Amino acid sequence: MGRVTLVALLLCLTAGALLVQAEDPYLFFEWKVTYGTVAPLGVPQQGILINGQFPGPRINCTSNNNIVVNVFNQLDEPFLLTWAGVQQRKNSWQDGTLGTMCPIQPGKNFTYHFQVKDQIGTYLYFPTTGLHKAAGGIGTLNVHSRDLIPVPFDRPADEFNVVLGDWYNKGHKSLKRLLDSGRTIGRPDGIQINGKSAKVGDKVEPLVTMETGKTYRYRVCNAGMKTSVNFRVQGHIMKLVELEGSHTVQNTYDSLDLHVGQCLSVLVTADQEPKDYYLVVSSRFTKKVLSSVAIIRYSNGKAGSASPAIPPPPPENSQGIAWSMNQFRSFRWNLTASAARPNPQGSYHYGQINITRTIKIVNSAGQVGGKLRYAINGISHEDKETPLKLAEYFGVSEKVFQYNLVKDEAPASAAVTVAPSVVNATFRNFVEIIFENREKTIQTWNLDGYSFFAVAIEPGRWSPEKRKNYNLLDAVSRHNIHVYPGSWAAVMTTLDNAGMWNLRSEMRERAYLGQQLYFSVLSPERSLRDEYNLPDNHPLCGGLVEKLPLPPPYIAN
Repeated sequence: MGRVTLVALLLCLTAGALLVQAEDPYLFFEWKVTYGTVAPLGVPQQGILINGQFPGPRINCTSNNNIVVNVFNQLDEPFLLTWAGVQQRKNSWQDGTLGTMCPIQPGKNFTYHFQVKDQIGTYLYFPTTGLHKAAGGIGTLNVHSRDLIPVPFDRPADEFNVVLGDWYNKGHKSLKRLLDSGRTIGRPDGIQINGKSAKVGDKVEPLVTMETGKTYRYRVCNAGMKTSVNFRVQGHIMKLVELEGSHTVQNTYDSLDLHVGQCLSVLVTADQEPKDYYLVVSSRFTKKVLSSVAIIRYSNGKAGSASPAIPPPPPENSQGIAWSMNQFRSFRWNLTASAARPNPQGSYHYGQINITRTIKIVNSAGQVGGKLRYAINGISHEDKETPLKLAEYFGVSEKVFQYNLVKDEAPASAAVTVAPSVVNATFRNFVEIIFENREKTIQTWNLDGYSFFAVAIEPGRWSPEKRKNYNLLDAVSRHNIHVYPGSWAAVMTTLDNAGMWNLRSEMRERAYLGQQLYFSVLSPERSLRDEYNLPDNHPLCGGLVEKLPLPPPYIAN
């Protein structure tokens, strides 16, 4: 080998080694999804376990880590997980919804690979197939800040994940049969906290144990099916420090409302008499108030010493909505904290960006063929055997769906049409989305692939002059928004994440019966800078694309 060739080879090897060393770390997980008996409310039923656990395993990672999760489906039905709130830049292939992926068939496995790019915070994962979420398969993903980025509070003594939400004693298959027959799943039977439920006075193991004088971080998520909740810690103040991936202005609260799909972090200091205290969770805006408690124990306290005088819930009805709305307005983004910023960098000056499109979304319910359906602007989404993203990628979308059935304004007619629902969106446009709730129940919405700025929630109907009431300075960047009965909410975001992304009701019954759509955000340059190619391990399903040649790959430019 000549000297010049040898030197060139050594240079290439050195450069390759540097690239390998510079790559962000990988975390690997292997999950087995099985059935198992669970009884959160004391009634044994078929649950969905991950590695034998309910709630499922917690993923602890750091901003920019690559997450690799090999999921083995040992159920008797197809299964998918979504990673709600994890933005997965350029990678809707891993989103875990039936519009973007083929479900994992029984006896098969699929390896998810995504990166928590420029993110911090607390996130949920849960199943998007059938009514599996009602049986389990839920858990949390914690993204910590890198060491070189200071966090705006002292390191807590420990962290506790609390996954709570409403629960049904009917099994997930029974609930699905109800919806398939045209009926509703009705009201839940109770509230679970980390898979358990208790009443004041019950002898139960503590949820967490604290040491006097130390401060702890509670990462709390509402993984329920349809019910907003309020939680409070008996005798203690909670300091809000993070909301759906954003550091917040550190206000203190006696209690906090938490809507379906939402996660937040609070700091709690063990500064009271050393004994037992109750974590209290109760339903919000329901005719019958459901509640559950868990024990928070001081390590040097006496077991069973919690006072039965638990803190009361906030008011209900219109007074309660006003109370909750004011609490929402108290949430502010911590602009002085050093942390990951939403992409594109600089979009935290969102109040200075011109709106290029306004989409007003109105949720509704109706009957189609004598069966209950839920809709967005009159269109009730249905999934097809061939995922929408695959059909679009292979250039056969016209055989599966029609773009823009959902219009930017809700139609005057109350009629509901059932069809796959895909909205064509322009890459990098700055859009305003208005959620207008004309029903008598609270709603919660999630947008995959993005964070948005939650700039306003107000009663009544939205009109352009309402923009004068927007928070255009420090609205929290988040991915879920709730809308009170007879109210509206406004969010703003830059559609810079190419792919096909799910906008859905977080009420699982509503999403299953059609209250969702997909934003198709295509990069005009077909560049790897904007979107990844179809992964090698991504299955092809539906009978439409399996035998087609692969499209020309995206290229780096």
